[in-house]
Amino acid sequence: MKRYLYIPFLAVMASCAVFKGGDKKKKKTAATPAAPAVKPVATANKNGVKPYASVITPGLQTQKGLFTVHATREMDSIFFEIGAPLLGRDILVVNRIRKAPGGTGAYAGEELDNHTVIFEKGANETIRVRLNLVISDADSASNIYRAVVKSNLNPELVSFPIKAYGKDSASYVIDVSKFLRDPAAFVNSGDGHEGLKKALDVKTMKDLEVQSIMAFPENIEIAVSKNGATKPTGGLTPTPSRPATLETNTSFVVLPEKPLQRRFADQRVGYFSDYFMEYGDNQQKVTKRNFIHRWRLEPKPEDMEKYKRGELVEPVKPIVLYIDPATPKQWRPYLIAGVNDWQAAFEQAGFKNAIVAKEWPENDTTMHPEDVRYSFINYFASEISNAYGPNTHDPRSGEIIQTHIGWYHNVIDLLHNWYMVQAGPNDPQAQLPKFDEKLMGQLIRFVSSHEVGHTLGLRHNFGSSSQTPVDSLRSITYLRKNGHTASIMDYARFNYVAQPEDRIPQELLFPRIGEYDKWAIEFGYRIVGAPTAAEDSRIMGQLVTKRLDANNRLWFGDGETRQIDPRCQTEDLGDDAAKAGTYGIKNLKRVMVNLRKWTREENGQRAALKTMYDNVMQQFHRYVVHVAKNIAAVHYTVYPDGDDRPSYVPVPKARQVAAVKFFNDEVFNTPHWLLDPAVTDRVDNPAEQTPVDLMQINAVNSLLDVKRINYVMMLERRYGAAKTLGIEAYMTMLHQGIWSDLSNNSVKIDAYHRNMQKAYLGALYKITRESKITVSESEASSIASADIRAVAAMISRAMPRAADAMTKAHLISLQEKITLMAKNG
Repeated sequence: MKRYLYIPFLAVMASCAVFKGGDKKKKKTAATPAAPAVKPVATANKNGVKPYASVITPGLQTQKGLFTVHATREMDSIFFEIGAPLLGRDILVVNRIRKAPGGTGAYAGEELDNHTVIFEKGANETIRVRLNLVISDADSASNIYRAVVKSNLNPELVSFPIKAYGKDSASYVIDVSKFLRDPAAFVNSGDGHEGLKKALDVKTMKDLEVQSIMAFPENIEIAVSKNGATKPTGGLTPTPSRPATLETNTSFVVLPEKPLQRRFADQRVGYFSDYFMEYGDNQQKVTKRNFIHRWRLEPKPEDMEKYKRGELVEPVKPIVLYIDPATPKQWRPYLIAGVNDWQAAFEQAGFKNAIVAKEWPENDTTMHPEDVRYSFINYFASEISNAYGPNTHDPRSGEIIQTHIGWYHNVIDLLHNWYMVQAGPNDPQAQLPKFDEKLMGQLIRFVSSHEVGHTLGLRHNFGSSSQTPVDSLRSITYLRKNGHTASIMDYARFNYVAQPEDRIPQELLFPRIGEYDKWAIEFGYRIVGAPTAAEDSRIMGQLVTKRLDANNRLWFGDGETRQIDPRCQTEDLGDDAAKAGTYGIKNLKRVMVNLRKWTREENGQRAALKTMYDNVMQQFHRYVVHVAKNIAAVHYTVYPDGDDRPSYVPVPKARQVAAVKFFNDEVFNTPHWLLDPAVTDRVDNPAEQTPVDLMQINAVNSLLDVKRINYVMMLERRYGAAKTLGIEAYMTMLHQGIWSDLSNNSVKIDAYHRNMQKAYLGALYKITRESKITVSESEASSIASADIRAVAAMISRAMPRAADAMTKAHLISLQEKITLMAKNG
């Protein structure tokens, strides 16, 4: 709906009164005829600047805010009056979706992109807008500062002629009518949204219309509608191009004149960060500085001494998140609870009542959802099963200005499926096709807390769950004190290790804000009063070392930018993947036995059964992946200079041996429990390869991958066979899992093992036939060739003992392939 601006009637009358005569009427005579009224002529100076009154005419409606907006009611003529003090100030321009066309994967409230710009006075009576790129920095007192300035010229985005000067030349009037309707203008860009970029060509949309402009003290909000078309898609189900309308909102937000002091990032605490290159006269190399994203939380001036004494104080400006009015009412209290759960973490940083969630006051006309000063949990009507927690921040300092958490409606389906599969054996309330509102609300609450953590600046801590001993996951005492993971920022969904006999109550099956989360908030938000960012970094670095040495549960495991450490995985639990996976499989077997009963719906047609069977398979696959990453792997830990502990150590040999044994016991020993006809005959087409076949074949290929074999050998060379799994022991264990049936007196090989044996030989031949020197001349190539010969000998010995026709045909086929490959070199 358009928002119109109205000039008060009295103001209009006052302006008209200027052109009226005085109160006393002069007597007209023929000798002295009345002179016609002379209208002042507005003239422009040589550069086209006109008098203010001839540009800002009475027909324009005016709003005062960050800068004054003058516009016609129809929004066809729009002027910005920019005050002189605003020149040179950093202004954040944020483009968001206001309304989106269906089927594009874009939703109201999502950010398209943002830029930091500067208005400056240009030559020939112009106002230029430059993009402020925070790339390099230097002390303005240093000599190198001049070189940094010369080498980092900010690009000019657009230049506006000055149409008029305000009173005493304290402001500048520019015409933005055409600019706001330009698809290529930075206020109409949308390259930051991948879904929308794939579906629409935002920059070529036409018929742009400014719908409304709202002016506030620290920001300007502009709503624009644009028309275009979707991009046609190909593939099996192509879709033609169709008309599409997009509405966007652009915010101009003035950034603090004095930026928040940066807090430099530390690899040992997981925060989102930006970086710049730091230059100085006394350097011997350029320094790359990463600084974290965080909200500005500061004690009130009168409370600073209390804060220094360790007393809890309220911040000057707390973090407030509003719940989208489109959110179903039954879920709002749980979303709010997920936000408020973070208050305890901020108390560790010295603040009380630092964060709060509220319902949006829909009847308050002084508040507008598009106002960038307000942060939201946006509710999306979408079939996507997801949620995410972004932030918009000051690129100079990392200060978070605003957030719009994205909550997709169908995340509740994901939560249902996860909880039934992982917690069903331990919670009777999880054994239903539809959960009650209280249970689903609690599941929503933990996801809310996780996404809020992101908006506070926190990254995923995928290593947190690895600091919990597996056996402790079955202890009520331990779980009450610590939870099943030390961080809500891990992907440690529900306690799948706990067994029914442990009698773990429902509330201890959920994740919650833990020790690491509280510590991470303290790291980001504790004020230490250092005069410079460098000194602040020194103090915080010492604190990080002290805390981590005292408590391993505060460990941050970076599983996103560094994926070599098996402790840093998603969806896993505990410090021993094979042991945790074995417990998890015991529970999955219980789920399979009850799956038909738990998924039965009134008037249902087995759709829920099919969905949950797929989820059981996916959960089993997760356990397999968790274990596989422990074979031929290292643990990596960040230590400060001066610490003698090694950063790289091999996964303990016993863990690697247990991992291979897990494959032999749970994967290569075919898991027939996953193939229960009571389920598969109802949901699985027998004409297709079963998920178990595919999983076994993929497992063989993964364990015989050339990189893994070479890594096994490199670790053995560096650490010795006493500390890591050597290649001979590794290949021997794989033979036990894949080829042991060839040693029986009567050799009978079922279809599953036949497939795995074919895959085994295929994987070896792939290595020996690879032309890349990095493979053909590697140790793995020699191992593969030797193992092919060993397998050939085993087949020859087993051939006379084949117990049935299929086994004999299989062995002959393998033998022929080995012979043929040997001839072809």
